[in-house]
Parts: sequence; C-alpha cells; structure tokens
Amino acid sequence: MAEEEDDVRIRVLQSLRGKICEAKNLGPVSGPNRQRDLCTFCTISLDQEEVFRTKVFDKSLSPFYGEDFFFEIPRPFQYLSFYIYAKGSFQRDLPVGKVSIRKEELCQHSGKEHWLSLQPVDPNSEVQGKVHLELRLSELITDNVCQQLLVRIIECQGLPLISGQNCDPYATVSLVGPARSDHKKTKVKKKTSDPHFEETFSFEVTRSSSYSKKSNFQVEEEDIEKLEIKVDLWNNGNLAQDVFLGETRVSLKILMNDHIHKAWYLLQPKGNGNKQKPEDLGSLRLKINYIEDTVLPSSCYKPLCNLLLKSPDVKPISASPAHVLGDICKERYEAVLPLVRLLLHHNRLGPFVTAVACPGAGEHTANTIFRGNSLATRCIDDMMKIVGKSYLMVTLKPVLDEIFDSNKTCEIDPIKLKEGDNVDVNKENLQNYVQKVFSSITQSSASCPALMCDVFRSLRHMASKRFPADPHVQYSAVSSFVFLRFFAVAVLSPHSFQLRPHHPDPEISRTLTLISKTIQTLGSWGSLSKNKLSSFKETFMYDFFKSFQEDKCIEKVKKFLDEISSNVNKESSGMEDALILKEGEVQKRAQGKKRIGKRNFKKRWLRVTNRELSYHKHRGKEALCIIDVKSIQAVEKLDESAFNRKNMFQVVRAEKPLYVQAGNCVEACEWIEVLNQVSRCNERRLANFHPSTYSGGAWQCCKSPSDRAPGCKPCTTPMLTNLQLDIDCDRETERIFSLLSSNDGRLQKMEDACASIAVYQGPQREQDDYSKFTIQDSKETFQTLKQLRNAMEELQTQHNSRGDPTAQYGSL
Repeated sequence: MAEEEDDVRIRVLQSLRGKICEAKNLGPVSGPNRQRDLCTFCTISLDQEEVFRTKVFDKSLSPFYGEDFFFEIPRPFQYLSFYIYAKGSFQRDLPVGKVSIRKEELCQHSGKEHWLSLQPVDPNSEVQGKVHLELRLSELITDNVCQQLLVRIIECQGLPLISGQNCDPYATVSLVGPARSDHKKTKVKKKTSDPHFEETFSFEVTRSSSYSKKSNFQVEEEDIEKLEIKVDLWNNGNLAQDVFLGETRVSLKILMNDHIHKAWYLLQPKGNGNKQKPEDLGSLRLKINYIEDTVLPSSCYKPLCNLLLKSPDVKPISASPAHVLGDICKERYEAVLPLVRLLLHHNRLGPFVTAVACPGAGEHTANTIFRGNSLATRCIDDMMKIVGKSYLMVTLKPVLDEIFDSNKTCEIDPIKLKEGDNVDVNKENLQNYVQKVFSSITQSSASCPALMCDVFRSLRHMASKRFPADPHVQYSAVSSFVFLRFFAVAVLSPHSFQLRPHHPDPEISRTLTLISKTIQTLGSWGSLSKNKLSSFKETFMYDFFKSFQEDKCIEKVKKFLDEISSNVNKESSGMEDALILKEGEVQKRAQGKKRIGKRNFKKRWLRVTNRELSYHKHRGKEALCIIDVKSIQAVEKLDESAFNRKNMFQVVRAEKPLYVQAGNCVEACEWIEVLNQVSRCNERRLANFHPSTYSGGAWQCCKSPSDRAPGCKPCTTPMLTNLQLDIDCDRETERIFSLLSSNDGRLQKMEDACASIAVYQGPQREQDDYSKFTIQDSKETFQTLKQLRNAMEELQTQHNSRGDPTAQYGSL
C-alpha cells in the first residue's frame, strides 16, 4: 500500500535564487531633511511574510547592496515583493518603496538583471489571500415582485500576518448598486490566517414597479448589470483601528445563466489599486531566477538518470549525455550544478571529471592548464562548493569572524590611505590576518573532504602525464583549484559560501580583497617555486608580498598539496563531529507549566550540529539546554491552532516535546529538514505524531485523553539520504529534463550537425552554429542524442498522464 501511495505522489518544489544589486535615486521618506541621512536596507517578502533581509547601508540615496539570496519556497504564494526601508533610530523603520511581482510574471525576469521602478507602500494595497464565495438566487413570493440573493462566505485562505502573528479577521458583505448599498458583517475569527466563516447573508433584489407578470420570476438584465457583491476582509483591531486585508467584487451578471455560482476569488487592493501616477521613488536593480519543478515518483526518472550516470564510461567523453547537456545549454552554469549534484550522489563525479578534464594536445600550456572556464573546471568548482562547505567552516570561518568583528584597518595603498592612518600599523594588521589564513589552510589537510582529495589526485596525475618535462605542473594543477578557485574566492566573497550572513561593508571588503590577492599568490605554485611576482602590478603589494618569500613558506604549500593529492586513502576526520549545520534566533516555548500567556515564549539562539541540538540565551552564550540528536523521535510542523502562531514546529522526544517558532516559513522549513536529516537513522523514530498539543486533559488534535497515546498523523519521511550533500536526485533529474526540453532547438541543431558530418566528411555548412558543439565522434554523439530524445519523450508522457490539477479561480 505504501508503495502504491508513493507511486502516485507528485511534489511541486519551488526555489528562488538571485541578487539584490543596488538602488538609485531613492525618494524622500518623510520631509526634505530625511534624505541626507537615509540609511536603508532591503527585504524580500512572499506575499506579506518577510523571508530575507540585507544589512543596513549607511547614508546613501544610491546604495549598493550586493546581496545574493537562495531559498526553497515551502508554500504557495501570489506575490514576490522587495521592500526598501529607511532605518529608524528612535522609531519604527519607514518604507521607501517596493517592487512587487506576481508569481505568474516571474518568468519574464528570470536569469537577467533588471532595473525596476519602486512603487509606493500603501496599506490599502498590501493584500494577499483568497476568499471562497457562493452566490444563489431564489424566488421570494411577497406582495412585491422580487427575488432573494443569498451570499455565502465559506472561508478564506492565506491572509497576511499582522505584526508577525495571525490576524483576527472578519468580513463585510455588501450589495452595491446605483441606488443602494446594503452592508452585513460576519463574526470575528480569532488568530487565524485561514478563517472558516460559513455564514450566509440574504439580500432582496426588487423588480421594476412597472413589471406586472406574476410567473416565471427572472431578474431583469438591466438590473443585474448594475448590481455587484463586494466582500471586504478586515483585521479586528480591538482597541486599535481595524486593518484592511483586501476586497473582491463579483457582478451579479454572473448569475444570468446560472442561479448558483461558487468560486474562489483572489483578494484585491482597495478600489482595485486604481491610483494616480505616483511620484518618482527611485529604482531597484534585481536579478531573479524562480524555478518550479513538478517532481514525479522516482521510477519515472530511472531511464534518464541511468543514461546520465553512464556518462563517465562513454568514449569519447564529448559524446556522453552529461557533456551534451553542457554543450546545448546557453548558460552552462545552469546545467552544471544539477549534473554535478546527481553524479556526486551516485559516486560518479570523480570518473566523469577525470574523463572530461584530460586536456587535449596543444590546448593548454603548462602555465594555463585548468585556468579556463571549461566544463571540467565548472564541475570541479561546483563540486568544491558542495562538498567543501564544512571544510571552509573549519578552516576559514574562525579567521573571517575575527576580521569582521575586530574590523582593523589594513589599507596599504598610499593613494587610498585616510588621514590619520598609519601604514606600518595597517601593514602589520594585514600581515597578521594573511598569516592566520595561510596557516589555517596549510594545516588543514586532515579536514579536506575525501572526494576533493580524489579529484586533486586525478588532476595531479593528468598534469604530470601531459607535461612530463615540467615537475611543477602537477602542483600548479592542484593549487590553481584549491587556492585560486576555492580558498581565495571564499575569502573574497564569504557570504556566497554561507560563511557570513551578509556582504561585507566597503572597508572590510577591501581587507578581504588584499588578503585574497596575497593568498592567491602564496598558493600559486608557479609564483612560489620560480619567485615570480608578476601577478602584482601594484608596487605596494609587491613590497608587502616580499616578506612571505621564504623557503619554509614554499615547503608548507608543497607539503599541503602533497597531502591533499596523495594516493593514501583518507579516513574521515573528527572535525565533522562538531560541524554546525544550522543556527539562528527563534521563539521557544518554555518547558514548564507555570507560566502562561505570551510570556511563555522567549527568544533563544538555536543551534544544531551532527551530535546535538542546543539553545542559548544569546549567540555565543553557554547552552541553557543540550539535546542529543539520537534522542529525537520526530520533527514535525505544529498546527497553527495549538498556540495561534504561524511557522511552529516540534521536536518530539521521550520527554516533553520542544515547541519552536521560526521567523518565517522558509526558516521553519529549513529547521525541520536539517533536524529530520540529522536524526533520520535514530532507532526510536516514530511512525506517527500529534500535530497539536496536549492540554485540558486531552490531545487537541484527536481528543485522546492519554498523554502517552500514539500519534494520530503519519510522520514525514525524510526524502534525502545524504545529510552533508543535501541532494534530492529526483529533483535534480527533473531540473535536467527541464533544461533539455527548453533547449530542444539546440538539441536538434546538434543532431543536424552530426548528420551533416556523417554524410559530407568535410567542411561543414553553418559552421557558426556547429562550432559551438564538441563533436569528436558523430556516430556516437548521434546515438547519445537519440537516447536522450527517447528518455525525454518517455518522461514527458509521464508528466502528461500525471498532470496535477490546479484549483479553479472565479477571477484573476
């Protein structure tokens, strides 16, 4: 039975990746004096729920944020919005403007940078959610000729949070026409974003006085065209002013052909957002890439997945399905990441990289080997980013945290020195940081992941075989990746490697640039072994680097490169035991029963590692409680009704459950996923759980009186099998299928190129198109293309036969 249920299960997975680049010409917030000291930050919201925030940018009307973002979207949404706020010193932050994009329009912005004009933030236009209505006409026999209009407001879904909590919604229902406006109101529903009203209101629709026919009662056409039902949603403010949540209008013309109409309607801004042309508030430059994958059961992906996994064995490698994928995608980086993740999960990445990285004769010199942006280098770059996360955490994060926290000046360029700067002190600061980073790297070979070592060993072997006369090439092949493309890049952009939450400010960014330059040269085997400092065009950097030109420095690099590319199989290092998988601020419910009310929830710093879950009063403080991850029996979402709070989850143990509220839906999803993964192999994992709390002598979900009663809902089964790599193979294969399908035209051109080569065996026609493809063996490549085409058609058939029906809306 479980297998049958799994076979029909379809997952719709959404993700968002991009960059908040910069803003320009930001308009006034409140008064002319406000502009001069405008300190701003930018947020990302799914509808009205904030899920990301940049750091504050000081005193600029054209701030450069430079913030990359990536997150899974765990729920349906209507709008993706970017808000710019002015930071308030003694008052709340004030909105400058916003960019809101409907979900359906995100594809128009995908993959490219766009300047988008800021729109005003009007409370009456900040709406989300939908309402379910039923309209019915029935004849009413009275002294007058009339009909009764019944309006049933059934429920709403997805109403916004108010001050971070569920709202207290109610609805007003009005029959509006040229000469009438009848209003009715529902009861207030407490603390919910999905209220069930189930209330019906009646309105009399009066006939014209000249109408005398006593049978076949019908509402006259001219009357219907002038009437409409208007439904407004409000949050009950109690002592404060009620807050508008949205409205929808339904013309009674919809009942002309049917006396019953039932549909969902999206809530709209007040007056449907009709406004005069707003003042110029500035603009925001964004790069957005929204992806929605409809992931079918695993069995559907076997043909395409197996075909891709055979890639390392295909001769020549350019005829392999994986290489073809890289060739036909205009943006190669889009194809490389899912491909690397899929091969990585099945332990096929090493053989593929070995095959694809072997340089052709005359393609590279000893100094340029592996310096380009080929399929091989991109695969290795992405592999290092995926498997090297924990390695960077141990090696670089402590030093980077010190650099950010101490914020010492390290400028040594005489032109850029500020008044009062001491160049000798700055030089000493920089030298101290570089020495710490360099020592941390060269002493970290035991922590280098085994897969990285395997790839480095293959690179070293290929380089020495390709250039046997130059003994230095085997080292430069490895150092060009581990120093130039891994450590130096991570130092330069720590936020891109999740080493820091935000982009550094200009002064720290300058320090990181100087450190990164020095580390690149220290780790460049050619520069060290041959005493070449040509990489430094600036005199001040040349003078600074000379202090590192010592034999022991060269020996340290050589020893490190030998250790991470040796033939000895590495054992797993102990550093993984203390690896921090996730940490952040949450609201935690107290474990005791004495305290009640809102004060029962306290801000805590939550941290999860491979070994334990702990919470602290503040970041950096001693743990208030430590929970062994082996004692975790389940990690599941908690019903909103349990505490009238959104984004709550529970960590179930033999003792009392730990109830936690995350900051937003994205954070809640990430916490649940990482905790489920770290505890997925526990012996006492539960099959069922209670989605609500035990209070008043019973479980609120199933009303069972025993606090030891088995759960009433099946537990979530963790989909992923590799905690460190976090790879969902079905999703990666679906992503590759989408890329193949969207590049079907280039796939056809490649087929045509193979056919042309096979027929003419000479100078090819349309050389401009064909030269973009790597075709070393036209027959083998053509065979691969046909196999890919068959696998794609089979998977498309599965998609067509398992289409996921969407809810029908009454209006757009």
